[in-house]
Amino acid sequence: MSRSDPPSLSRIARSLRRHVRLTAARLAAAGPHRRVVNDHMVLAVLAMTVGLLTGGGIILFREGIVLLQALLYAGDAQHLATAAAALPWWALVVLPTVGGLVVGLWHQATLPQGRPENVSHVMEAAILRGGRMSLRRGLAAIVGSMLSLGVGASVGREGPAVHLGATLGAWVARLPRFGRGHARTLLGCGAAAAVAASFNAPIAGALFAHEVVIAHYATSAFAPVVISSVAATVVSRLWFGTAPAFALPPDLAMASVLEFPAVGLLGVVCGLVAAAFLAALQGTDAVARRSGLPVWMRPAAAGLAVGLIATAFPEVLGVGYEVTNRALSGDLLFDAAVAIALAKVVATVICLGFGFGGGVFSPSMVIGAVTGCAFGVLATAAVPGGWSAGPGAYAVVGMGAVAAAVLGAPISTSLIIFELTGNYELTVAVMVAVVLATVVSHGLTGHRSQFHWQLARRGLDVEGDRQRQMLRDIRVRDLVTLDAPTVPADAGLEAVAAAFRRAGADRLFVVDAERRLLGMIVLADAASALLDRGGDSDRAALDLAQTDPPVLALSETLDEAMETLEELREACIPVVHDRESMTLVGSVQDRDLMRAYARTLDRLRAEDRGER
Repeated sequence: MSRSDPPSLSRIARSLRRHVRLTAARLAAAGPHRRVVNDHMVLAVLAMTVGLLTGGGIILFREGIVLLQALLYAGDAQHLATAAAALPWWALVVLPTVGGLVVGLWHQATLPQGRPENVSHVMEAAILRGGRMSLRRGLAAIVGSMLSLGVGASVGREGPAVHLGATLGAWVARLPRFGRGHARTLLGCGAAAAVAASFNAPIAGALFAHEVVIAHYATSAFAPVVISSVAATVVSRLWFGTAPAFALPPDLAMASVLEFPAVGLLGVVCGLVAAAFLAALQGTDAVARRSGLPVWMRPAAAGLAVGLIATAFPEVLGVGYEVTNRALSGDLLFDAAVAIALAKVVATVICLGFGFGGGVFSPSMVIGAVTGCAFGVLATAAVPGGWSAGPGAYAVVGMGAVAAAVLGAPISTSLIIFELTGNYELTVAVMVAVVLATVVSHGLTGHRSQFHWQLARRGLDVEGDRQRQMLRDIRVRDLVTLDAPTVPADAGLEAVAAAFRRAGADRLFVVDAERRLLGMIVLADAASALLDRGGDSDRAALDLAQTDPPVLALSETLDEAMETLEELREACIPVVHDRESMTLVGSVQDRDLMRAYARTLDRLRAEDRGER
């Protein structure tokens, strides 16, 4: 490469990594107080870096979708349904079908098992993997989602944006080799930046990261997340402008507090809708797995189904924000709103279940807005003029309620609505509906959100598995005491008594000439034998021993050791090299196991506070 050639991305990354690690090493040499202060300063700078990178990545992602949709559907991406309605029916079928084939081949070539990744993978990385994510897989996933949305798949763009932001946060966290706590914080910074840039809502972005990804609200993590969220919002506004994500009528407001019973009823309805949506997602995923279709062909099958649906309901294509704006304006009749909501649910579950890349954020907001609009039409017809807020206000409430129940994010969803509307009274109504919808959906499905169901399907319990993973990081070999008191199997009673006096212990381990563990003598049994020698004065150590004592192997984890300790309540457990050879290595005390367990819990709490 000549001197005039630009440096490659890998060279830039290596240079940046070298400088960050040098800075981190200098900080490590500082005093403890200064090191803590400087750590927070470095974290703040890196959080801003994550926000800027994520903001730029969201711009490229969204503009890529716009370009693809303009090329394929010959229209404005903000009015995809209108553009699609002008195309011949066969084009609506062919475009998503062929596009699905391209998406399936891309996923097959770039992602493990050919399956797209989503927000649940971010949660898994944050809670179980110390904030570590693969940059290559993250970039491959965002390209797959861009292709999916570009060809018209009925999926959301905010979930892939969160995955991209988290991937960039994890990559930046590797530069100074941060610990698990700071790595999780930077992962959350990327998620916050993605939501903030997507909705032009920095407050909601910050709260979403804490509520869904980081899973705590520690001050040490809050500041970097806010910095990243604001930085991404600035980048997004410089490119897209300051307009909110949705075109809201200026006069949206609740007409009276007497409408709150209707708002509560809408919350229950939205909870039922969200539960049905989640159940349909689970069922479709199961159908896809049992279909016998190769993984790479499934998106093409989904594209065919969505294309057929789009011939009657073009509103299902893409993120669906055109019909959302119509619902927020109250510009839908009851029959049309119900039909579009059903069509959007069917199209979305097919796309996500059969392997298109994308999220559930946008679809759940579309479904909620259209459901709320339909409810508002009925409420307005049932109440005399002037006493109803109108279908548009109920559409806002429904949008927040269904999204909160599907995403398991009631706080950040309510804040998104507030930042979009700037209307306090309407936001209070949204909060009432959000609470009821979340309770109903959780009660019916048994899962807090779509993401928790996806984790459970992979056999993961994010809270319990995180603690178990940390316990599995510690092995018995790290806790063993090597000078375990032993006695030969053929030793007489006097030799056993002398061994007890030398060891000052309450038990001896009986071994053969090759130190294989044969049994364990408890002091009380030895004392009884000495007092009762009589005609048994020739008894050997092995005759006094418990011949099948509980043991731990060197390779076993603290989690397994704690289970053994809880079951047996032994103060001292022998440790063998492995259970086949039974070669005695030493012993481990119950107090040492308990101390290690307590240290692990302290480390878990420190990570929850955003510390190293």
